[in-house]
Amino acid sequence: MSSPVRQAGRLQLFAEPIAVLLIVTAVLVWAFTGELDSIEQRNITFANILTLTWEHLQLTAAISVIVLLAGVPLGVLVSRRWARHIAPLVLGLATIGQAAPAVGVLVLFFLLTGQTGFWIAVLPMALYALLPVLRNTLVGLQQVDRTLVEAGRGIGMSAFTVLRRIEFPLAIPHVLAGMRTALVLAVGVATLAMFVNGGGLGSMIDTGYKLRRTSILVVGAVLAAALALLVDWLGGLAERRLGPKGLR
Repeated sequence: MSSPVRQAGRLQLFAEPIAVLLIVTAVLVWAFTGELDSIEQRNITFANILTLTWEHLQLTAAISVIVLLAGVPLGVLVSRRWARHIAPLVLGLATIGQAAPAVGVLVLFFLLTGQTGFWIAVLPMALYALLPVLRNTLVGLQQVDRTLVEAGRGIGMSAFTVLRRIEFPLAIPHVLAGMRTALVLAVGVATLAMFVNGGGLGSMIDTGYKLRRTSILVVGAVLAAALALLVDWLGGLAERRLGPKGLR
């Protein structure tokens, strides 16, 4: 028989995406059935919304892949005994990147490169979202019981085998939690890509704000928030499915 806690967890599992879809549907119905002027009609179309949403997803995916490929190996590297003296330096640099305003990091990268476009938006935002994955990977590996590590080495495992079969599996919950945070950050900061001609739903928000068209602003903001909530939901699913069975 399922416990009340499990039943509540299952209810939450389905309630969140359904609530998000209902809110998005209600906002789109409100926007499309209202009296729109010529500017709103040009911006609030299914084609424009799908295009900007697809661009936003591409930005988010690119940022997430870079953060995953850079953050996890770097976290593993600085967790090694021979590299622990540089861990505070690496974490400090990542903290500085995240402590700075996201738009400031974006504009600084633009000024340094003098370029605009998709990758000029993606690279500084990946730096901005790197810290959660890096820090959680490091913390996850540091909290592994050292007696388990020593036991692995005692039966003849190499350092890499101990990392692969003992340390990393036990650190997975921390890594996934960091990745979930980074994904939500990526969706949020991707709205700033329009400052460097990177596309995304930030274009609708900016247009609605500058032209004082509330409907355009609301549609862009709600869709961006909905994507962040759905990404957070998917991250929660990944934590449930990919974490070690004994630690779920």
